[in-house]
Amino acid sequence: MSDLQETKTGLPLAGDGAAIEHGAVGAKGAQSDEDSLSEQRAPLPLDDPSLLVNREISQLRFFERVLEEAQSDQVPLLERVKFLSILGSIIAEFFMVRVAGLKQQVEAGITELSPDGLTAAEQLKAIRPMAERLMRSARVCFAEVLTKLAEAGVQVVDYDELTKEERVVVREYFERMVYPVLTPLAHDPARPFPFISNMSLNLAVVVQDEEGADHFARVKVPNTLPRVIPVGESREKTRLVWLEQVVAAYLTELFPGMKVVESHQFRVTRDAEMDIQ
Repeated sequence: MSDLQETKTGLPLAGDGAAIEHGAVGAKGAQSDEDSLSEQRAPLPLDDPSLLVNREISQLRFFERVLEEAQSDQVPLLERVKFLSILGSIIAEFFMVRVAGLKQQVEAGITELSPDGLTAAEQLKAIRPMAERLMRSARVCFAEVLTKLAEAGVQVVDYDELTKEERVVVREYFERMVYPVLTPLAHDPARPFPFISNMSLNLAVVVQDEEGADHFARVKVPNTLPRVIPVGESREKTRLVWLEQVVAAYLTELFPGMKVVESHQFRVTRDAEMDIQ
């Protein structure tokens, strides 16, 4: 009974003194360990290259996030098209500015390291596989988006898939809107190689004259016209065809008396700081 009363009055029970003493020793030990760790922990070296992320690699990681938006089924279909368009633009700018700058450093023999400890050549080596993987994934995504658009009633088709009625519409559009703005440029020993403007879409054309000799010409796809041409529209669907395929289909109109042997699309991405003399 006396033990219970002592407890109620706040007096320590037997063994409490030992517990308090043990707690004090434990606190002192923890403090001692903390002080020891503080003494052993060196200041973080903020200039350590291993702590930094390469600027160009970080930029490519951001591009991957843009692609993920285009790949997401949760994003509206036309927004996915916009994200793919944005991705194409920023990748082109990345090569015109960032990659071109690194190539200039390599050609100039600059060996200065980036903040993360890489030479310009090492950065180019790291960039290439990432950029190739990114562009392959973008092409797969683009094909998927085109399929989804077709299911939604917007069909982007090749010229060879057009019906006779649609080809009549395309020819009329070509003669009225496209042909007047086309300027083929030939290349032979008597003429210098034609200037290829940066980021322009072109057709490399091989034509054959009456004597069987091959000649090279370049035809620039006009950027003042829409990239896709409407060829048919109904309540259920809209059909579009690529402008460059229409130009390729009517190349004989540009080279009368000559045989068009072959044509191929190409685009040149130049160093943004390069001056053409």
